[in-house]
Amino acid sequence: MPLINVKVIEGVFSSSQRREIVQKLTDAMVSIEGENMRGVTWCVLEEVHSGDWAIGGNALTTQDVQALAAGNGAKADASAGVAVG
Repeated sequence: MPLINVKVIEGVFSSSQRREIVQKLTDAMVSIEGENMRGVTWCVLEEVHSGDWAIGGNALTTQDVQALAAGNGAKADASAGVAVG
């Protein structure tokens, strides 16, 4: 009985987007394990407080992720150690 655990920064995804994440990830797992396992496939979506998630020592906020999603590039490539923009 699989458990899919997803962590996202709070406030980035709407309620309908969070439901879609859970549904699509469950569907993906069921496509591998078989439809009979749907009822015992758990999916937990946890929200991490804005600023409590960091990549390469740089904390990410809700606003940072929204800017990235919009293509504004508010943060440079954190994995390369580039400072917050």
